[in-house]
Amino acid sequence: MKRIALSTLSLALLGAASAAHAQSSVTLYGLIDDAFQWVHNANPANDNLYHLQSGNMQGSRWGLKGTEDLGGGLKAIFQLENGFDPNNGKLGQGGRLFGRQAYVGLTQDQYGTVTLGRQYDPLVDMVQPLTADNFFGSTFTTPGDVDNNDNSSRTNNAVKYVSPVWSGFQFEGMYAFGGVAGTTGSGQTWSGAATYGVGPFSVAAGYIRMDNANGFAARGGAPATGTTPAVTPGWSTNATSDATFDGSTINSAYASAKSISISSAAAQYVAGPFTFNARYSFAQYKPDGFSAFAEQAKFNVVGGYVGYQMSPALLLGLGYIWTHESGDVSANYHQVSAGADYSLSKRTDLYLIGAWQHAGGTQRISATETADATASVGSYGFQSGSDTQAMVSIGIRHKF
Repeated sequence: MKRIALSTLSLALLGAASAAHAQSSVTLYGLIDDAFQWVHNANPANDNLYHLQSGNMQGSRWGLKGTEDLGGGLKAIFQLENGFDPNNGKLGQGGRLFGRQAYVGLTQDQYGTVTLGRQYDPLVDMVQPLTADNFFGSTFTTPGDVDNNDNSSRTNNAVKYVSPVWSGFQFEGMYAFGGVAGTTGSGQTWSGAATYGVGPFSVAAGYIRMDNANGFAARGGAPATGTTPAVTPGWSTNATSDATFDGSTINSAYASAKSISISSAAAQYVAGPFTFNARYSFAQYKPDGFSAFAEQAKFNVVGGYVGYQMSPALLLGLGYIWTHESGDVSANYHQVSAGADYSLSKRTDLYLIGAWQHAGGTQRISATETADATASVGSYGFQSGSDTQAMVSIGIRHKF
């Protein structure tokens, strides 16, 4: 009897442990993306560059994510995601430990999801998946990433709501608190987006506004003296958004902007092995009395992509992006990109991607100077001294 009772008790305890385990989970995941890269006209002296470049298709990362079942369909969720460069071991996203994402929240199938922390904005969540960047990454994105199509910016102190999917429709809203006592709006970010998908067709649109911190002192400098305001040194670390500056001179002269506003829309259609998508975005860099530029800079971006799944293992892609700057100066950037991605397994693939860009017109290079526009492919930030630049990457991506 004792043996039977002990066996019954043991089975009950094992069952309870299994049930508890099934109600919560933590997953370790990541990927490493690295390539040999050649860049023609890679600097103002128009030298060629041969090097290893990480994060071409996707940024290298590792992370933890988990859920806990709280009952009644309610779950607690979290995600911590680190970005890094496998070529030197350095942290990405300004040296942050979990610079890609760090949030906690609650989710319920009927009411949606609320999360708090450092997060992607709604345009990245809903519009970017319907663009070429979703398939082939940084080589297929906007020059200078002026419209954040390649997710140069993430948002701190953010509260985000994601709705359930209702007959193919879903929306998101996000607000990030500036966190400066007495100036609630200083450095705030707010954004919203919606998407709708039915069968092979999907469409999405959204808007984000990123505010710089108020005033020169709040942006990291000394207070202005006299009647002439001092010029802010750039985008403040006190702002909730990282902003969209990747090192190229396409938009780096506007880092002292009071705010950045981006409207974006995209549509996608899948027909058998073919994927077609098109997108449009409008980015505005607005100055104030502390900015190093006086007139608003406006970027109109039009892009198109065709993907062909030649076989279950091989994806081919072709993309084109036209970027036009107006307002402060006038410049045009034409970029053509092509790529091939071959899967060796579900976790490992090889890729060959390349792009060519031509720039024309005038761009701002400092507060007081303009110059002939120079090319800078995608969101890499390699600034040519010429009106053309070319780039080719041969790489490997492994997911775990």
